[in-house]
Amino acid sequence: MSVLPSELGLREQNKLEKHQRICEAARELFSKHGYDSATLRQIARRAHVGLGTLFNYAHDKRDLVFLIFNEELAEVTDEALRAAEAHHALLDQLMDIYKPHYRYFSKRPTLSRILLKEMTFYSEGKQAAALQEIRGRLLSGIENAVWTAQQERRIRCKEKAAIIARQLCFISSGALRWWIASARPEPRKGLAELRRLLALQIHGLQPARGLRKNLRKSGARKSKNARC
Repeated sequence: MSVLPSELGLREQNKLEKHQRICEAARELFSKHGYDSATLRQIARRAHVGLGTLFNYAHDKRDLVFLIFNEELAEVTDEALRAAEAHHALLDQLMDIYKPHYRYFSKRPTLSRILLKEMTFYSEGKQAAALQEIRGRLLSGIENAVWTAQQERRIRCKEKAAIIARQLCFISSGALRWWIASARPEPRKGLAELRRLLALQIHGLQPARGLRKNLRKSGARKSKNARC
């Protein structure tokens, strides 16, 4: 028997409403009881759906976390990559990529801590493919910024852009987690620290050119004196 368009629309609307109720219930109970204490049965009851229906949307609690966040994370990533196009300097591009993330995570620190904790090893589940696509776009955007900076000789490193991008992501992810763990994570302070860390990475630990020259001369004199 064929399904009428109006009936199909009603089913899709009903499915969307269930999705929204499940997400709202999960947000509320994770925030109130914590990730470990909140149960899927409690979330299903709060969302007014059966436990079997809940499993149609999320395989387990970890999956449920990303059911809540994936759509919003995709929007934050879109905003971040658009903002990065407005700058020329690599450091400014990186900061524009991470500013929307810091602002977003600061709005709900408790839930953000759960998300960032569970994100580390999340690779299987109903929502995993969507998360990997979001992360892939973010990493690709950073890689493109690095590659362009290399081509325009704004950075000297000849390592593959993909490796540099991954290293920058590691630094940024670590900084983000360090910041969100604080009692009152303020975006301004977190971004200021991130900028210092990224600047240190981009500019390196080598001394300035003039100082390097003096150090080489000093080393040569010491070597000559040692031979004498």
